[in-house]
Amino acid sequence: MSRECQITGKKPITGFYVSKSNRKTKRRFLPNLWNKRFFVPELNKWITLKVSSAGLRNINKRGLYTCLKELETAGEIKLN
Repeated sequence: MSRECQITGKKPITGFYVSKSNRKTKRRFLPNLWNKRFFVPELNKWITLKVSSAGLRNINKRGLYTCLKELETAGEIKLN
């Protein structure tokens, strides 16, 4: 699996290390990802998702089942 949040779609981005002498070298900013298991009472089963911290806040705010339905309509996951 790639380093991408399944809820928000956050991916690594590129930037530069900048030294005191203003010398720049390439680097990557990685998203804060977690492999989390969620129990979905509507489906009566556990689902494992790779989510960022922002994705967890999104799930807490909007609800897990709502987020999963949006992923299913986008074709990301298959429920049932």
